[in-house]
Amino acid sequence: MRLFKSIALAAVLGLTVGMLPVTAQAQKVIKLAHLNKNDPFDNATGAMATVFKSLVESGTNGSVTVQVFPDGQLGKDNEVIQQVKSGVVQSSISSVGGIASIYPMIGVLDVPFAYPNIGVTYEVFDGSFGKHLASDISKKTGLDVLGFADSGGFFAFSNSKRAIKSPDDMKGLKIRTMGLDSHKTVVSSMGGQPVAINWAEVYTSLQTGVADGQMNPIPIIKFAKFDEVQKYLTLTNHLFTPYVWILNKPFFDGLSAHEKDVVKAAARSAIVASRGINRIIEASDRGLPALAQKMQIYSPTAAEIAKFRALAQPAVKAQISKSYGKEGDALLAEFEAAIEKAAKN
Repeated sequence: MRLFKSIALAAVLGLTVGMLPVTAQAQKVIKLAHLNKNDPFDNATGAMATVFKSLVESGTNGSVTVQVFPDGQLGKDNEVIQQVKSGVVQSSISSVGGIASIYPMIGVLDVPFAYPNIGVTYEVFDGSFGKHLASDISKKTGLDVLGFADSGGFFAFSNSKRAIKSPDDMKGLKIRTMGLDSHKTVVSSMGGQPVAINWAEVYTSLQTGVADGQMNPIPIIKFAKFDEVQKYLTLTNHLFTPYVWILNKPFFDGLSAHEKDVVKAAARSAIVASRGINRIIEASDRGLPALAQKMQIYSPTAAEIAKFRALAQPAVKAQISKSYGKEGDALLAEFEAAIEKAAKN
């Protein structure tokens, strides 16, 4: 059985293509994995993969081709990241949850209520902080980082019990989170009860009451159909977690100077596409307008957000300091300075 599985995986990854030498194929083919559908109008990673493939192949006159593997078909996020490290897969658009398995300090980005608006996130990750973070990830993991993309925008809370307008409304609610300590701390600091549940089981858990609610960006809440099993949606905008686009370093080093320039430029353009498609989805009949047909939506006032922030920020910062020490404190200070600078622009 294991032999059959190994043969099947090799076939999927294109390790045996016709009669061409494997080495020649590996030098010029970028196998790009991501977690969602490959429809560019459906989600951010689908848009990114489509734009990237087009620009790379046209920009190199076909000397570099891109094979896209969507829907997590190559395995779980952390498994695919290991495949990129080993060179079996050349690139992956990965969640922060997956990246945390090889670079735990990505949790520094989970300071809640850190950004005044979504535009500031672009400047932070495109600027000096983003470049420093990419360099540090590369230094500690051996992976190149092509950039930081929009995974869906700001997080909102949904639940099936009641409208959330204050921390008191969070008390007793079982809120699904990823397994990240920072996300658990966000929920518990506000009085909620964090429940770590695998993504594939979230809908059923919400439907059966294993969890009362969850937190995710608007596009994800809609395409996951959580409005079918959740009644209340609160636009807290409390977190922004980017996709981290990684690339196998030996593969990239083996490209010509021109091919490298094309790959980097294509990734930058694809990241811009991820931002645009998410803002469009938010505002379209696949975003807030559609969710409003089934859910009660509430946008907290500045005073109400301040109450949430006063509880959540100190708790998460303490958790970051405890988990990552002085190095984490330094990265956090740089992160906050970058936000402050971008907010003034």
